[in-house]
Amino acid sequence: MLEEMDALETKLAQLIERHQNMRAENLRLRQQLAAMENANRALSDRLAEARRRLESLFDRLPD
Repeated sequence: MLEEMDALETKLAQLIERHQNMRAENLRLRQQLAAMENANRALSDRLAEARRRLESLFDRLPD
């Protein structure tokens, strides 16, 4: 019985450690996702600006 309790305690400690590691990994991934979304938004803005500039240049070309 005591051995079973020790084994259960060990497994519970491992489960708690895995849970904490998963929470930390989840937080890191959420932060990484937010950074990537911001970078994507910035690149989209730059692309839209480049598109506007090109359209402006095309509009100035003689027919």
